[in-house]
Amino acid sequence: MKITGYRCISSFHDWGRPVGDVNGYVEAGITEVPIVILETDEGISGVGTGSHQDVDKLFTVLEGKDPRAVTSLYDSMLSRVFKAGHSGATFGGIGTLDMALWDIKAKAAGQPLWQLLGSGDRFVAGYASGLDIALDDERLAGFYDDMAARGFTSGKLKGGRDIATDIRRLDIVADALHRNAPNPAVMLDANESWNLKQAVRYVSAIEAVRDLTWIEEPLRRWDAQGHARLTNAVRAAVATGENLTGLEQYAPLFDAGAVDVVQAGSVWGVTHFLRVAYAAHSRGLPVSPVGLTANASVAHAAAAVPNHLSAEVQDLGAPHGCTIDVEYADGGIVLGDTPGVGITIDEKEITAKGADGASWLAAGGPHVRSPRAGLRLVPDQASARTPAL
Repeated sequence: MKITGYRCISSFHDWGRPVGDVNGYVEAGITEVPIVILETDEGISGVGTGSHQDVDKLFTVLEGKDPRAVTSLYDSMLSRVFKAGHSGATFGGIGTLDMALWDIKAKAAGQPLWQLLGSGDRFVAGYASGLDIALDDERLAGFYDDMAARGFTSGKLKGGRDIATDIRRLDIVADALHRNAPNPAVMLDANESWNLKQAVRYVSAIEAVRDLTWIEEPLRRWDAQGHARLTNAVRAAVATGENLTGLEQYAPLFDAGAVDVVQAGSVWGVTHFLRVAYAAHSRGLPVSPVGLTANASVAHAAAAVPNHLSAEVQDLGAPHGCTIDVEYADGGIVLGDTPGVGITIDEKEITAKGADGASWLAAGGPHVRSPRAGLRLVPDQASARTPAL
């Protein structure tokens, strides 16, 4: 089997609600979904979602190769961008092609990816995550009520602006999930918006009145010493890693004892997740993938590693023109039997509607860092829905 070509198409995801975090939000709730379809001479095609960045450059090391040699091809893609580096958006292109390669490999074997990777169980434990900073209290309760109906016992709130607001909203999340557990796990995600002392004061204030399972991305992603000092100062676990683009970027966190829950962004692909998971496992740490919407391949990988803790479930739908063979039940993800990663693409439907205007980079959106993040003397007293810091 040989790789012969690729196609890039763009779809969108309609979340049905504003989505974002402390840095901002997308009011329209419609975001782009880049898709790459990798072609072979045997008619088996692989689907990858996430990024089109540098796919043309990266494809040069894939063309004519056997797609089943996934890990070898993954390292070839890293080598292809050796001088420029694979950090940032380029890592998204690598991850998208990696997902497509695993899709082909599993389809060629006639197995769903979770089975090919050696898992004996199709169930992946998960937690609910509404990307919810722009939701008022009523809509916040509604989202977590819906997730509770699917059996979820854990939820993650976007916050970091105002302590009193976050305590109230953490209680709303816990109340919704209480039907499934006497003490639901609740987490808070600050999306790199604090400096160290802000984080210590903020988390300590929350912990004075309620239990917090973990605090996520409290500091800048590379601040190993800061994370280490924080995890020694608070009871909550420190979770971070979703925006690290490469296994080597985790080494300072591991060496400093700075992370309690090791996260990996689903958009970075299957091979990256597997390598991070086993690196974490060697240190006795759990792993948690972030952002599984449209990136179901990493849920398959999560099913196959021994230290998976819980996967972020942000939405129960699928991108336009995409069908994903999963169910959400019993507080997690139930993977299907479709060979490959379980994503079916209707190219005609996607092409007919396109993805015009759909963007995570919309003005005031969460992918643009606020200029005053980490530079406040007191918590923001404005509404939690205000995007500016």
